[in-house]
Amino acid sequence: MKWSIYTKEFSYNLKLAYPVILGMLGHTLIGIVDNIMVGKLGSTELAAVSLGNSFIFIAMSLGIGFSTAITPIIAEADAENDQNTIRSTFHHGLFLCTILGLALFVLIVLAKPMMYWMHQPEAVVKLAAPYIDWVAFSLIPVIVYQGYKQFADGLSKTKYSMYAIFMANVVHVFFNYVLIYGIWIFPKLGILGAALGTVISRIMMVVFMDYLLRKNAVLQPYFKNFRFQQIKKSMLNKIINLGFPSAMQMLFEVALFTAAIWLSGSIGKASQAANQIALTLATTTFMVAMGLSVTAMIRVSNQKGLNDYKNLIVVARSIFLLAIIIEAVFGVLFIALHNFLPHLFLNLENSNQALDNQEVISIAAKLLLVAAVFQISDGIQVVVLGALRGLQDVKIPMYITFVAYWMIGFPISFYLGKYTELKATGIWIGLLAGLTAAALFLYIRFAKLTKKLLLENRK
Repeated sequence: MKWSIYTKEFSYNLKLAYPVILGMLGHTLIGIVDNIMVGKLGSTELAAVSLGNSFIFIAMSLGIGFSTAITPIIAEADAENDQNTIRSTFHHGLFLCTILGLALFVLIVLAKPMMYWMHQPEAVVKLAAPYIDWVAFSLIPVIVYQGYKQFADGLSKTKYSMYAIFMANVVHVFFNYVLIYGIWIFPKLGILGAALGTVISRIMMVVFMDYLLRKNAVLQPYFKNFRFQQIKKSMLNKIINLGFPSAMQMLFEVALFTAAIWLSGSIGKASQAANQIALTLATTTFMVAMGLSVTAMIRVSNQKGLNDYKNLIVVARSIFLLAIIIEAVFGVLFIALHNFLPHLFLNLENSNQALDNQEVISIAAKLLLVAAVFQISDGIQVVVLGALRGLQDVKIPMYITFVAYWMIGFPISFYLGKYTELKATGIWIGLLAGLTAAALFLYIRFAKLTKKLLLENRK
């Protein structure tokens, strides 16, 4: 095998991916800032934010997963130079994202009582309830923003979302700081301040994104003359048929990690806080793979539009290889720094929390060793999933992800976490098993599908 046919694609892959990666890291930074600032208040507050965000992550996974349907349709139309399809997809996609954002907000507020049935610590639930109300509202601007982002990504204009998120992060850090701790004229609101900071920053994220895209002369025609009379059932169905399975794929994975949060909470407060620390760090590195997944979706869609399946396979494999290399590096860093990284999330100066902190750090360090191993599996499954979305193949991958996460991963997590001495570490071994199964099955699906398309194209 000549590795050079794949490595020569690295440069363009990274050029397209780095704004997406930085943008997604900026997205994650909102959660990290919440965790660090709230962690200084105490482990109970950190666990409350973790529990509250677990509900939000489930809803957000549905919205983000659904919105990914917009990108491959636009990227394929872009390769075909079909401006009418691009415009129609953007308008219909934004319309559906707005409706979905509103629906998810209502759904999460109605689902809030579930916390009381989940055997979570009472002190944690009491703090999490008002936090959820406000952060749930932020789902509306987040999902609307995704409509804009997927449109821009489909046109290979990946920098705009990066700029919008960076601007939103500046807003977020400011409002979080002054509202959590009560600085200057602002009231001291604790974790409720973190929720309000998130809402304000996410509204501004949409405002920034709309402004930046409208400012681009090439994109201006796509923003003109939006009318509800132009909404067509055929285009709505096309986006929904791609978006629903994609939403389910992301839901199955996020729900598995959310179940890990709930299982950790049922073991104890320290396990839940440790799980949140390890999950925050693992999610941060995962954003790199997510960025490469978007790159795979864009480039595979472009090659599909050009009908060049031979080059499509080369491009996809180059992204898979790049993801493996990068995630392996992160895995090594997690192993090297597993005892140090948890310290960043806790207030070690508070002597009253010394015993709690020591237990949290000990558990989190073990979880990071498991996370180091599943970095590679996680990276592979998400980039292959991106390539399959680029081929607009979403239904079979939906079933694959369900089996991998909920018939393989979750039973292992549940058994090892609840019925063995491994506890929180056992939960994460289950996550590793699910991710590895997903990576293997999805790659087999991609290889089989592209081989078939290549043969059909040669006839």
